[in-house]
Amino acid sequence: MSVCLASVPIVTLRLAELTPDNVQAACGIEVKPEQRRFVAPVAESLAEAYVHYGTAWPRLILDDDRVVGFVMGNFDPDNEIDAFRAGIWRLSIAAGEQGREYGRFAVEAIGAEARRRGQKRITVLWLQGDGGPEGFYLRLGFTPTGEVMGGEIVGELIL
Repeated sequence: MSVCLASVPIVTLRLAELTPDNVQAACGIEVKPEQRRFVAPVAESLAEAYVHYGTAWPRLILDDDRVVGFVMGNFDPDNEIDAFRAGIWRLSIAAGEQGREYGRFAVEAIGAEARRRGQKRITVLWLQGDGGPEGFYLRLGFTPTGEVMGGEIVGELIL
């Protein structure tokens, strides 16, 4: 019996470091207009990564070579604030690319990097509201810790 693999789509999702060649594409990522109040623009995230060099972990999300999103983790195991020891600082999936599991992939990649660094959980902070990311994070298994920081809910995912 032979199997024809031509009809099986091969998805090659990966994270890529930011470089001079792709930083402009990163800054061009825009979420849906109704989501803008929930996530900072990528350029602002890159500025934060610059000043938090050594702990910030910014990455492009690529499908083959197509830029579909941006994720920034933070890994600072000695941070005095528990919620900032390992987690997601930013996640932006381009408006036209949402609903294709790219966000799930990015969260799983942050979790894998955290495990590689010896962490047993990751955190994320989110604002509540219509069009916000709360449902997305809850569906992925994050649970609210009961903490609120700067008006944002702190969620955790045990790895």
